[in-house]
Amino acid sequence: MSPKPTLRERLSYIFDNFMSKGTLALIGGLAVLSLIVILLAAAVLTIGGVVLAPEGSTAGLSFPEAVWESLMRTLDAGTMGGDVGWGYRLVMFLLPTLGGVFVISTLIGVLTTGVEGKLEELRKGRSRVLENDHTVILGWSPQIFTIISELVIANENRKRGAVIVILAEQDKVEMEDAIHERIENARNTRIICRSGNPMDLTELEIASPHTARSIIVLPPESNDPDSYVIKVVLALTNNPNRRAGRYHIVTEIRDQKNMEVIRLVSERDNVCAVMMGDLIARVTAQTSRQSGLSVVYTELLNFGGDEIYFQEEPALVGKTYGEALLAYDDSAVMGLRRADGTVNMNPAMDSRIEVGDMLFALSADDDTVRLSGLTSIPMAEEAIQKKGAAPKARIEMALVLGWNRCAATIIRELDHYVPKGSHLTVVADVEIEKEFKACCKGLVNQKASFRKDDASSRQVLDELDVSSYDHVIVLSYGDKDVQEADALTLVTLLHLRDIAERQGLHFSIVSEMLDLRNRELAEVAHVDDFIVSDHLVSLMLSQLSENSELYDVFTDVFDPEGSEIYLKPVSDYIKTEQPVNFYTLVEAARRRGETAIGYRLLREAGQPPSYGVHTNPKKSEFVAFAEDDKVVVLAEN
Repeated sequence: MSPKPTLRERLSYIFDNFMSKGTLALIGGLAVLSLIVILLAAAVLTIGGVVLAPEGSTAGLSFPEAVWESLMRTLDAGTMGGDVGWGYRLVMFLLPTLGGVFVISTLIGVLTTGVEGKLEELRKGRSRVLENDHTVILGWSPQIFTIISELVIANENRKRGAVIVILAEQDKVEMEDAIHERIENARNTRIICRSGNPMDLTELEIASPHTARSIIVLPPESNDPDSYVIKVVLALTNNPNRRAGRYHIVTEIRDQKNMEVIRLVSERDNVCAVMMGDLIARVTAQTSRQSGLSVVYTELLNFGGDEIYFQEEPALVGKTYGEALLAYDDSAVMGLRRADGTVNMNPAMDSRIEVGDMLFALSADDDTVRLSGLTSIPMAEEAIQKKGAAPKARIEMALVLGWNRCAATIIRELDHYVPKGSHLTVVADVEIEKEFKACCKGLVNQKASFRKDDASSRQVLDELDVSSYDHVIVLSYGDKDVQEADALTLVTLLHLRDIAERQGLHFSIVSEMLDLRNRELAEVAHVDDFIVSDHLVSLMLSQLSENSELYDVFTDVFDPEGSEIYLKPVSDYIKTEQPVNFYTLVEAARRRGETAIGYRLLREAGQPPSYGVHTNPKKSEFVAFAEDDKVVVLAEN
């Protein structure tokens, strides 16, 4: 049986418990102790009357006056230097002055420590965000700067402004400094950073995800980013504090097999998961055969120009899709979304628009998708070319320099587009023989070969006879640092352009860059197209966070099945001897079962940022087209 605790032990235990309650308890306790000292001194002075009054005083101090005198000496020990009368001095020295030295000084010290602790807590970003209808970004990666920039543009028309909340396992101040460095003007958007682990249910609450209008989950730069994404989505969708309504979550997945997992953990919610590898591979494969296509994709995905909007148009019910193409002057119709949610991009021209159907179109804003009201469409009938016989397919030669996780998909995607008998050569300084053979199984239209060598070497490029290829694709190595990989790409591009200029030949060059900032450096090589993978994915995530209905549209746009975006010679559609308006081009494309959404002027191809691409031009404006200009259409392959 343990001995009974002594009084000293009991008091020590009570004191320890009190101290463990934190800064607020200490401040409260010291404040009470200070008040006791002040009141005790005032009571002694009041009871002592004239005996304890200051020398020269004919009457004792009143209690309120005694409290004031005691308080002043507690706060400032030097105040008693002018006191007279030994009784008065003794009381003031023993109680208020000594009490002030020990108790008040301690209280001030605790207050200072508490304020410093609170400032440190604020610096760490651990306080909960109290916002509604905001955008939450969970995670941190280089993609975040593009996403924020796009959301800032998208939020410009929000009268009360908008809020972006970022929760990541990064230092709050470092995140804020990085954002201020890369985002010069946030306009009417407030950006709030918080430090925390999005996979932790407690720390997730800091970002107030249950009141957010959309949530973007950014995968980390690690070997297994999909696991992180799945855990964060699970923390959101199966959160014990979740709201009754559906969450709108946008993210990206690297491995196809994890798409089913995402679907399973988010059956109650609206989760838009982008397959990053497939997206970039398809864009690269399509762009390698059509110069300028990457610019068209960028124009479609960013918020800087026109965006895709959905519009129900009762006035067009009963009319055909082909008639709807010419019903707008400031908007470019792209397709139909049926009442059952099915998306049809560039459907048959005789497709009837029914009640509940919605058109989706490129337009400057949601309120600019409006009918022109024209009863007679102004077009130059005499300028429209008759559809001739399709040119005979020519065997194509393609060269891929470099290798990463998208390369296998690019090879398979190219097989959908090239004529039978085509050939593809891969040159990379990595051991990929087994992986290469696996991805080549099932190829129908092309044969593929691999050569292990340094693709950035001028000697190797000369030996390859690069000028004999129709298309060259330069890929960034996935196993190297971002800047190192981009540096190798730049060297390769400079060699390729020098070869083309020395031999007076032209072959299309498509290059993948990992860092958007390196694109400006690479423009000296006059490459036909750049694919900045993270940038394109970031643009799509931003669009989907603002409008989840675009998910099916983007899926259709990048799917090799059905209609896709093509840049075709404008001379196949109209006669180029005279200026024509875009109504004429739309009609010429309509007669071929295609949807025209823009054009590219070769004379402006070297002018950033659009490089000659004009999407959704005003249909009534006239343009003088040259023989080599292109029309941007949605069409079957």
